[in-house]
Amino acid sequence: MSKQTANASGPPTLTGLFLIFSRIGLTSFGGGLSGWLLREFVQERHWISEEDFLNGLAISQALPGINVKNMAIWIGHRLLGWRGALLAVTGIIVPPAVFIIILGTAFTYLLHFPPAHVLLAGAAAAATGLSLSMGVTTARRVPRTLSPMLFLAGTFVAIGVLRLPLVWVVTGAGGLSVLSEYTKLRTQLRKA
Repeated sequence: MSKQTANASGPPTLTGLFLIFSRIGLTSFGGGLSGWLLREFVQERHWISEEDFLNGLAISQALPGINVKNMAIWIGHRLLGWRGALLAVTGIIVPPAVFIIILGTAFTYLLHFPPAHVLLAGAAAAATGLSLSMGVTTARRVPRTLSPMLFLAGTFVAIGVLRLPLVWVVTGAGGLSVLSEYTKLRTQLRKA
């Protein structure tokens, strides 16, 4: 567990990790879960440094599957090994899944009430704000050099303007970005 700072709430436990991920899964709607994870594990508990969290987020987003599930596995493993990974992913998936099943049976009834639409719109707005917050936090950490800015601009143009398929843009730009950083690191190591 490198780069972690001391925490007043104590070290992570398996039960605590399960309960944290269960609470996050049950109280988060739509996107923005990575913002909750950042707040919980980096800003409040200080169990993971911001740099390590953002590296884990990048890995989680690059892997197939749901980002938050990947992030739960990464955080759980980072903090408490394979048991932590298992309990974290169980906490983020199982309690919300049970809740969704229960809510799904009552959903047709709830849709007849106007306040339900207002609550869902509010939850969507909060999720959008959390996603934006996570994006700003990540953007602050990107080095202000030519290469990352070119990849950022190129990805924006390819997806936002040219409407190219996301999977091919991410695969191509991600591969080129990794190759670029690898080449820079090799050059730096040769000079050292």
